[in-house]
Amino acid sequence: MTKPGSEPPTLLENRLFYRGRKFNFDVNCLRLPNGVEGNWECIRHPGGSLVIPVTPEGKLVLVKQYRFAVEGRTLEFPAGTVEADEDPAETVKREIEEETGYRAHRWQKLGQFILAPGYSDEIIYVFLAQDLEKLETPPEQDDDEDIETVLMTPEELEKAILDGEPVDAKTISSFLLAKPHLKI
Repeated sequence: MTKPGSEPPTLLENRLFYRGRKFNFDVNCLRLPNGVEGNWECIRHPGGSLVIPVTPEGKLVLVKQYRFAVEGRTLEFPAGTVEADEDPAETVKREIEEETGYRAHRWQKLGQFILAPGYSDEIIYVFLAQDLEKLETPPEQDDDEDIETVLMTPEELEKAILDGEPVDAKTISSFLLAKPHLKI
């Protein structure tokens, strides 16, 4: 798949490669389109899908999740890594059920964005989920997930963002894409 703004550099030498559980890391000697040569590090990620679930009452369904990298809990919309040969829409349908215990009956793709282009090629695909139903028996969460479901109004989420609460960047960006579709 061609990435947005695609203008690949010339690979001069593979320097280092590490294959991780969710992403890969490489260091390559490259020639950039402007002719500059050097070593650059990059996290190679298959992409992620994020869902903005909205209850019939207009509340947003978020998760408060423990993240080891920041040594604390962040407020996030449910999201997950796109598996090999998986459509991003299928990823969010799985993740909303696993992380929140809700199922959506109406879906809308809102867009996509590059998460951190200074060091990663990860693209986040954003979906709005409506007509939610609470599942009687939600699927099991992944072993490494420590998640609490949180319901907030759009105004409460915006206040949390502006007050500097630990809200992750993909949630803030996705909230901007969703605002025209929310009752605020």
